[in-house]
Amino acid sequence: MDYIVLDIEFNGRKFASDLPMEVIEIGAVRLDASLQQIDEFSALIKPVYFAKLNGFIKKKTGIPQEDIDRASGFPKVIQDFIRWLDRSPEKLLITWGGEDLKRIILDTRMHKLDDAYWMAMDYFDLLKGYIRFKNVTNDVSVEAALDELGITGEGSAHRALDDARMTAEVLRAVFQELDFSRKQLFVDKYTNAKERRLVKNAVRTMRTHKVEPTWELFAAKYFADKLEGADPRKIAELQSLLAEEAAKAPAVRKPAPAPAPAQPDEA
Repeated sequence: MDYIVLDIEFNGRKFASDLPMEVIEIGAVRLDASLQQIDEFSALIKPVYFAKLNGFIKKKTGIPQEDIDRASGFPKVIQDFIRWLDRSPEKLLITWGGEDLKRIILDTRMHKLDDAYWMAMDYFDLLKGYIRFKNVTNDVSVEAALDELGITGEGSAHRALDDARMTAEVLRAVFQELDFSRKQLFVDKYTNAKERRLVKNAVRTMRTHKVEPTWELFAAKYFADKLEGADPRKIAELQSLLAEEAAKAPAVRKPAPAPAPAQPDEA
């Protein structure tokens, strides 16, 4: 079994444009069964919608604009990456969170390429594994995890290959504590993180007020202005999330009926 540690960088204007964010760099390292690095992959990608890197991404990554201008497009790079991945007959993709694989799949679809390869790819979310190992609830960055583990990271943060190398260091440090039965396949989500938090908070509030969480109540009180015209797949996902959250807490107890008044003894 080889372990493929993946990281990507992407570009766009997430809050200022309806155009998609795009992958601009893929970095990965291949570890063998003993967790020794035996290969690596690194490539820049020329974006379609935003040919110029936005200021935040340029400063964050340090990627020169001229290097992006000379880069190949996504279709070529992703095929090169797939050929590189397939050098491992048996592999498990390792990511820090779910965003890296998601962005690759979204760009694959954007370019009208077949996503079957990626949808069938097992991956393990090391961020979740690390959080379970540390018994905490808040997300942490790779850099913070290295610091907590007393490991000095090398390379430039927010460059894909260097981030993949640093993620591999975390993997080595906590490998024996990880439950790889939690590997998973990518599943499309039609809700965003804010909407999923809204469901959790709504269920918590209803429980506090001793009200049984129901879809009808949630839809009317917390999501009324957002359901009209919503994607049916989003609504179905919200309903499923509500049911899952409601099942985590005991049902609201109804007050016991008052005892019947005592009857006078018959003479």
